[in-house]
Amino acid sequence: MDYPSLAAFLEQGKDVLAKGPVALILVEDLVEVESTIRHHLNAGFCAVVLFAPTALQLPADLSAAVHRIPYAMHAPDALINAVNPVIAACPPTTWLYYCYNAEYLFFPFCETRSVGELLAFHAEERRSAMLCYAIDLYAPDLGRCPNAVSLDEAMLDRSGYYALVRPDAEGKPRERQYDFYGGLRWRFEEHVQTNRRKIDRIALFRPQPGLKLQANHTFNIEEYNTFACPWHHNLTAAIVSFRVAKALKFNPGSTFDIHNFRWHNSVPFEWHSQQLMDLGLMEPGQWF
Repeated sequence: MDYPSLAAFLEQGKDVLAKGPVALILVEDLVEVESTIRHHLNAGFCAVVLFAPTALQLPADLSAAVHRIPYAMHAPDALINAVNPVIAACPPTTWLYYCYNAEYLFFPFCETRSVGELLAFHAEERRSAMLCYAIDLYAPDLGRCPNAVSLDEAMLDRSGYYALVRPDAEGKPRERQYDFYGGLRWRFEEHVQTNRRKIDRIALFRPQPGLKLQANHTFNIEEYNTFACPWHHNLTAAIVSFRVAKALKFNPGSTFDIHNFRWHNSVPFEWHSQQLMDLGLMEPGQWF
């Protein structure tokens, strides 16, 4: 269903948000929008809400399967202005997820289990948010794929990831919080603003009164930003993403300096959760 605005969706689409999990897909350009939608529908999301420019055209089956809102992702604070009104309109029982186009959610054993099963288990562990890592994908040959996107030949970094303790306003370590780095943001950090180099994102969460997403992909309620509960490790997930590779090639300040994203630690992405677990890029926790 198409809506004329976000306000109209929040008024007319209350039933959409009544049962989750609900995926919010933010469309920044027209690259791999269809594959992004199909991936998340196949993952088991009850509804997909698409924030997309009016220039986007979808095949009839996808158009009928999504709730579409016209939206300009290049406007200031576009992310939080899209997600926070949805949070405020959602019941606390509904899990929300957000990502951009050309991004794909993976979680441990997702080949045989749905995202609904994942989140039901996570909720039983008294968690209301799940840490995700945005893992960069890129094409191996920028001559053949000048936008750095290739689903068939996607590559990722097998090493180079690290974490630093996240300090509070007084410089003291925050409990169970780290800033995570790696991938293209780390290897080409001279082209990435300092406040955009982290790869951690709390992309799966349940709303509660007063909850707000912040521009740095954290929330204003500190417990939402933790990677695990105090008593044991929890599940984490990965969002494999062409977003940074696209940006580095589209940005005039970096495109002419980058001729190849491959290095000695590049490996083909197998589009399977086991590879991400083997590389330590997500944690199964107690999820069997």
